[in-house]
Amino acid sequence: MPDHNEACYAISAAARLVKMHPQTLRYYERLGLIQPSRSRGKIRLYSPRDIERLLQIRRLVNDLGVNLAGVEVILRLTDRVAELERELVRQRQLFEAEIARLRQQLAERPAAPVEGEPLDIVEGEVRERPPGDM
Repeated sequence: MPDHNEACYAISAAARLVKMHPQTLRYYERLGLIQPSRSRGKIRLYSPRDIERLLQIRRLVNDLGVNLAGVEVILRLTDRVAELERELVRQRQLFEAEIARLRQQLAERPAAPVEGEPLDIVEGEVRERPPGDM
């Protein structure tokens, strides 16, 4: 099974896979809807990701009646949402790592009581001391 981004299908094979004419794939490339890789001999090579994108275009056009200008907008927004989702996952991982680091720091040092509010650390949690328990 090829890598999802590995360009491995010539235009004739890609056209058969997505049930489109090769000229349609060239047209979509001219419009900027798809950007296949090129071999050293300038032959268009499509990856499994490109095939998925072509199938998405076909569904939008044939099943939903979206024109190509609408397809371009939908694809751009879909790409942007995917990019934002990846960034959200990355930020969440950074925040979780920072929370773990801060929890570790808290667990490793004794808590200093705040003036006027004596505190205890019990099982990793900071708790107020009961009145008269000084």
